[in-house]
Amino acid sequence: MDFSFSEEQQQLGDTLRRFVARDYTFEKRKGIKDSAGGWSREVWRTLADIGVLAVNVPEEHGGLGYGPVETMLVMNTFGAALLVEPYLSSAVIATTLIGDIGDEKLQAELLPQLAAGDRIAVLAHFEPGSRFETRHVEATARAIGDGYILNGHKAVVLHAGAADALLVSARTSGGADDADGISLFLVPRVTPGMTLREYPTLDGQRAAEVLLREMSLPASARLGDAALVSNSALPAIEQALDIGLAALCAEAIGVMDALIAATVDYLKTRQQFGQPIGRFQALQHRMADMLLYREQARSMSYLAAMRCNSQDLRERRRTLSAAKVTIGQACRFIGQNAVQLHGGMGMSDELNVSHWFKRLAMIELSCGDTDTHLQRFIANR
Repeated sequence: MDFSFSEEQQQLGDTLRRFVARDYTFEKRKGIKDSAGGWSREVWRTLADIGVLAVNVPEEHGGLGYGPVETMLVMNTFGAALLVEPYLSSAVIATTLIGDIGDEKLQAELLPQLAAGDRIAVLAHFEPGSRFETRHVEATARAIGDGYILNGHKAVVLHAGAADALLVSARTSGGADDADGISLFLVPRVTPGMTLREYPTLDGQRAAEVLLREMSLPASARLGDAALVSNSALPAIEQALDIGLAALCAEAIGVMDALIAATVDYLKTRQQFGQPIGRFQALQHRMADMLLYREQARSMSYLAAMRCNSQDLRERRRTLSAAKVTIGQACRFIGQNAVQLHGGMGMSDELNVSHWFKRLAMIELSCGDTDTHLQRFIANR
């Protein structure tokens, strides 16, 4: 199988690497992370100018019409740079979801704005008791007159504070664990009845608890064809989350590449007993194991990118769970060993190694942790 990239794909990767080297250094990222909002509108505009916000937007709506492979290349670079802007949440997951379930009018209005960086949207789906189970939705949408009243609690909604609109899932019928009866609503972030409780996560990102209390929405806020939504918006949500999972795996590879390169450089320069510690055979064996984990993870990331939009649901779930297990194990092994090989300074905030380590730890826990996906892989045998 040919894993080489086209000239256009290589140019995309080269453009982003130049942007990161010039405009998104470790010190600049640290300043952005510590700012009041935790992200940069200026950087977001620059990403729009480069065109990467349009990667998953169809050409008829002003986008590039690319797909998961190009998204993988983007996320590789953003992983190494530890981008704190809401690229995965908005430009991948939410954009994919709107393109899948939004009607023609909404797509024509919103997708060009997302591609241009004028608006940001994020998905608010998971809840405190869901434990990564996508069909578990307790939030309710009660039809009243020509609209709906929403009540519920969405947990750990990444970049909710930066969003102009939230895609909120709520149940119009059925029980908490039914696959049918889940609808999706487009909700402006500043809506009476919705409260955001923001907080930083371990890796420097921002998330929020989204509380819905008797929030009133017009009928037009409900996404998709009425017949489709009454059955369930869950397949579209799962498809977008699977594409997001493949992108997250690609981000992990970018973090691993940067972390391994930094560790190799440290082993070449750190002196002990009159020689670089990289000459010690035990440490060479450790680095060799890290490289093996990384290459196994990379191959599974490629497979995830190629299968994440498959219409064969069983194959898609099995492949993505296998990828997440392999990459989750690599995140833990590479992250822990890189810190150990750097010694005490590996956990200092002044060294980017600690930030890469924290991001790998969060990736391992995101979109379903390793144990969760191991169980899903077994269930889809």
